Amino acid sequence: MSAITISNLAWSTPDARPVFSGLDLSFGAERAGLVGRNGVGKTTLLKLIAGQLPLQSGTLAVSGRIGLLRQTVQVAPHETVADLFGATEGLALLARAEQGLASIDELSEADWTLEERMRSALGRVGLDAGPDTLLSAFSGGQRTRASLAGAVFAEPDFLLLDEPTNNLDQAGRDAVIALLAGWRAGAIVVSHDRALLETMDAIVEMTTLGITRYGGNWSYYRERKAIELAAAEHDLADAEKQITEIDRRTQEVAERKARKDSAGRRKAAKGDIPRILIGARKNRAEGTSGANARLAERLRTDAADTAAAARAQVEILRTMSVTLASTGLPANRIVLEIDRVTAGYTPGQPIIRDLSLTISGPERVAITGANGVGKTTVLALVTGALAPWTGTIRVGTRFALLDQRASLLDPASSIRDNFTRLNDQADNNACRAALARFMFRADAADQIVGTLSGGQMLRAALACILGGEMPPPLLMLDEPTNHLDLDSIEAVEAGLRAYDGAALVVSHDQAFLEAIGISRRIALP
Repeated sequence: MSAITISNLAWSTPDARPVFSGLDLSFGAERAGLVGRNGVGKTTLLKLIAGQLPLQSGTLAVSGRIGLLRQTVQVAPHETVADLFGATEGLALLARAEQGLASIDELSEADWTLEERMRSALGRVGLDAGPDTLLSAFSGGQRTRASLAGAVFAEPDFLLLDEPTNNLDQAGRDAVIALLAGWRAGAIVVSHDRALLETMDAIVEMTTLGITRYGGNWSYYRERKAIELAAAEHDLADAEKQITEIDRRTQEVAERKARKDSAGRRKAAKGDIPRILIGARKNRAEGTSGANARLAERLRTDAADTAAAARAQVEILRTMSVTLASTGLPANRIVLEIDRVTAGYTPGQPIIRDLSLTISGPERVAITGANGVGKTTVLALVTGALAPWTGTIRVGTRFALLDQRASLLDPASSIRDNFTRLNDQADNNACRAALARFMFRADAADQIVGTLSGGQMLRAALACILGGEMPPPLLMLDEPTNHLDLDSIEAVEAGLRAYDGAALVVSHDQAFLEAIGISRRIALP
């Protein structure tokens, strides 16, 4: 039986920053979704399993062959599908055999099914291509699909996939989901794609507290997490109640002792008690007072530790919920009119042809279509970054664009400074309060944007756009969930659900579109 067994595994960065420790887990012939916040070590764990990083502490045993998804963002001009599959020499042998140039020994080693198996693997991910197809001719999404085909081609015992649906259009996502739905060997999939995670046999969650397996798919995992959150909140309430009770009892004991000591002093002042007895009682009272104080402090410290642990658990489990100021957008206000627009970047090669679109009031409209049809181009036209060749565009209100790089933020400035730059009417208190609603409390608001993770950066951009006294009535979003962890996606969704303006959204993430209440879809041909 093929298996991956992990015991007491730990890993730290070269500068000795701990990433994770004490991991105990095993994987068999199952499809396991690996989830967790950015930075907890999901990709590091995949690299350790694949043997791309050396072990530092603990044990990791792999029984079976590993297939790893190659991310081919940059490719050489001459690189082909055959190179990606590692089949160049095998195909060359077949070519020599067909020309009668192969030796008898070579013929005995020839794999006559090689080319057909390659086409079959490409077909499983929805690609119509041959071994000689140049990878440079593929779009980024097609390269990802070809890489996945190359990973499954060797029929490994375990597939290791790191964000396999990133940058894929809906057809590409569907192809990946279909392939994994029929996969009967082992697979470990790092992903924030909830549709893909619904096809998993188990969800494995990594947090700062460790690693936990949940048998079942994404929906089952979320149900269990809701139960865990309720239990953690109950534990926190009990711990805080215990602290309050300890403080109350400590105060009562102190007040009772103070009354008793006061009565003793009054008796001593009357001369009713011998001097030697007064001294003994004083020493005993001081000793009792010290013992009581130490006991109370120990009990309170224990209760505070319990509360801190419960609070950390709640912080990990709880999703963000925010309240925003109203945009004041009337239901009948036309915020955007695109009338028969044709545009592109190269003369004579239009990307958008004769497009018309009107958005009224707080409508939420999604622009959909395959990679390369011009979805981002539409946003560039609306913002004025690209001028139309023909037709007209009228934007009837203030707007903001949030892309996956959070380009509106200055990476060299703090979150707070970016907020005040984009909301120049806000004073420091309003700024701090707005950022706290997006989980940037106290010193977290002073972080430099360039040091943030992708999820933190997008959340900061959303806070700067929507957290002011007058959020823009029109918000445009360009693939906002790419490269975000699931907690960050849910934080963005929470912010957008609280937003009462109009939205124009480009995204392939159907779960995200449903979560933010998209009411209309415009499909580009």
